[in-house]
Amino acid sequence: MGAQESPTVFDDKTAHEVTTSSRDGSESDVVVANLPISKVPKQTWRSYIWDTFDKSPEERRFLFKLDAIILTFASLGYFIKNLDQYNINNAFVSGMQEDLGLYKNQLNYMTTFWTVGYVIGEIPSNMLLTRIRPSVWIPTCELTWSVLTILLSQCKSAQQIYVLRFFIGFVEAAFYPGMQYVIGSWYRKDELAKRSTIFHASGQLGGMFSGYLMAATYRLDGQGGYKGWQWLFIVNTIISLPIAIAGFFFFPDVPEITKSWPRNRGRYSLAKFRKIFSSWHIYALPFLYICFNNGAGYGGQPAFQLWLKSEGYGVAARNSYPTIAAAIAVVLALIYAWSSDSLFKGARWPPMIFAGTVNIITASSLAAWDIPIGWKWTCYMLGWVTGGLAGLEYSWANEICSEDNEERAFVIASMNTMAYVCQSWLPLIIWQQVESPRYQKGFITSVVLTFLLIVTALTIRFLHARELAQKARARSVE
Repeated sequence: MGAQESPTVFDDKTAHEVTTSSRDGSESDVVVANLPISKVPKQTWRSYIWDTFDKSPEERRFLFKLDAIILTFASLGYFIKNLDQYNINNAFVSGMQEDLGLYKNQLNYMTTFWTVGYVIGEIPSNMLLTRIRPSVWIPTCELTWSVLTILLSQCKSAQQIYVLRFFIGFVEAAFYPGMQYVIGSWYRKDELAKRSTIFHASGQLGGMFSGYLMAATYRLDGQGGYKGWQWLFIVNTIISLPIAIAGFFFFPDVPEITKSWPRNRGRYSLAKFRKIFSSWHIYALPFLYICFNNGAGYGGQPAFQLWLKSEGYGVAARNSYPTIAAAIAVVLALIYAWSSDSLFKGARWPPMIFAGTVNIITASSLAAWDIPIGWKWTCYMLGWVTGGLAGLEYSWANEICSEDNEERAFVIASMNTMAYVCQSWLPLIIWQQVESPRYQKGFITSVVLTFLLIVTALTIRFLHARELAQKARARSVE
């Protein structure tokens, strides 16, 4: 079917009367046919379990297919992205440090080079997603980082790792903000938080699985002339390549882009950038994510693993015990999403207050360091308590910027970019390898950033409520 003259949404009517459009109101092709749509579905207790239970049978079937494709591919892709991102930490504590003589701050520099590449790639990549089909761009980036990962097994010096980590970060930059943009393009507010959080939780599973994988591949030590930590990079690529290739065949585009080049899309003109930078969205939302990304989970450092190593635990233990923290983070992430959609009626900020408060307590305790051993284990196990907030933060950003497609893409990319700009230099100061495992400066900084996260979340709540009230008054005048 061709595009209609204007975007239309009907309650309890079929989708042959509905056209999709870019957020600026331009035309595009119809992507769904004969689908009953309820703009505001009547909510019962069943929707607290899963939001499709209150929808029509036809819409449930459509969302099931959409979840099966988008959510499955997004989750698998983020799983392998985190698998390939955090494997360096597992390899480092499993023999790479000794084999390559990395006894200074080389691990910090490996993280920094990855982060610099990631920062450089993010905003251009997300801007390209409003012009290039995601079903081509994202799988291409996945394929590239999968190939680069196996090359890490051939590195003989820290300098070679630095170069590869930079380019791995550069191509991985496309995935997370890009997928948050795609997910925000397909799902409505009552559907968004759960799916965005499930997507983010899959990354925690990737980091968790990397620990188990390192413990398993360490048994291959000496096979084929490779060390156990080298086998980790080889097996990572073997897992990643089929998922990347499958994306070319199964991943859909955003609703307003057909298989041809998009038509009548909004442009990134000077006026568009003035509009973006005159709004509080571009300042408050990235700052929220900066505080989250740099204040959660030991700043991306293997603090838990290095503490276990200092306590004399073996390779299997120091790769396996931290996965418990990742598992707790996954469970908490799902609780945050479900409670946000049901108990808190779509409000995103309450779980941020709860998780932030817990993180302040645990990080303060680790900063003090001389605490009972049982409580220290508890603090490390809860080290990712705020890790599950990312899905809510991106859901909030998608909702706040929903009226402007280009602003939404730019803000979402800016959130991740600015967070990693800070992460490119901050760990070199507060999470120095030579200060492990105590990391006193790092834990103190986590406390400060988490406090700022809570303050920023409450500020955004106020600003968004005021903005909605202003729009409501403007509509009433019209």
